[in-house]
Amino acid sequence: MTRPFRNRCAQRGVAVVTALLLTTLAVTIVASLFWQQQVQVRSIENQRLQLQKNWIMRGALDWASMILRASSKQFHYDYLGQPWAAPLADTRLDQYVEDGQAVGDAGDAILSGNIVDAQSRYNLNNLSVNGSPSPDEVAAFKRLLSYLRLPGTLATAAAQAIAQGLPAAPSAPPPVPGQQSTATAAASASLPMLQVDDLLSVPGFTPDIVRQLQDYVVVLPWTGGPTPINANTASAEVLASRFSNLSLAQATTLVAMRRTAPFTDVPNFTTQMLNLFQITVPDTAKIAVSSNFFLVYGKIRMGRAALNTVSLLNRITSGPSSSTNIVWIREQ
Repeated sequence: MTRPFRNRCAQRGVAVVTALLLTTLAVTIVASLFWQQQVQVRSIENQRLQLQKNWIMRGALDWASMILRASSKQFHYDYLGQPWAAPLADTRLDQYVEDGQAVGDAGDAILSGNIVDAQSRYNLNNLSVNGSPSPDEVAAFKRLLSYLRLPGTLATAAAQAIAQGLPAAPSAPPPVPGQQSTATAAASASLPMLQVDDLLSVPGFTPDIVRQLQDYVVVLPWTGGPTPINANTASAEVLASRFSNLSLAQATTLVAMRRTAPFTDVPNFTTQMLNLFQITVPDTAKIAVSSNFFLVYGKIRMGRAALNTVSLLNRITSGPSSSTNIVWIREQ
């Protein structure tokens, strides 16, 4: 084989390898561009789905607010037989769109949820009054813990933690100059309790205990005094914890009775307590038959995306009119 022929073969080999390398590089660049474009498209789709879910959830909150306002106009008390207490099963949104045509992915959205009377649960903020633990409320919380077979010592620990997170009374005497009062020092060192899960920061509370308390306690805004529980919606455990001389079995009897004959006002509840159990309800008892706070649980499934939220609504009733405010919205 002559030298010129070998040179031509070598040049052709180099050309083939160069062409293959350039082809590979071009394919890699094109694939990278397509991958980046796919990521951007998927990101835009996720943002659109998130916006749609948020708007659907706000619409669900508006619906819940309307139901609650309508109920307050028709009744002056709240009980579990009213429309707001009926849960919403899995419902496709296109069932409520004309001709079954929904915009975008809204037709694939499934909404479900329910409304819970927040005052059917014990408000943990009741444990502190003017920045100090309330002995009566601590005793009531201890009774609730005992009905749930939990250590009663947790009540004192929770009351101290909540008291440390709340400001002291405005009328409290000023501290000595150069010395910070104990209540103020404790408050500055602790954050306020905003949700039930914050109990995990209190010594003695575990995830299992907090999970067991979820359906019996709540953290509601301080409204100038302890929040009463609704005798028409509270569980037997919460209802019995409000009275030192009311047994759990007697509270269960009241819960069964109110299903057919809800308490129309506090005097009606007082009369039933006296007639059935010979128990006198004091005027200072934290009992009501209507509620101002409601928890709205919502779940939205839209394609591959899902959103679970819980919201706290404050219903303000003034005469024949009422309004609702959203206190907070949290994702679960």
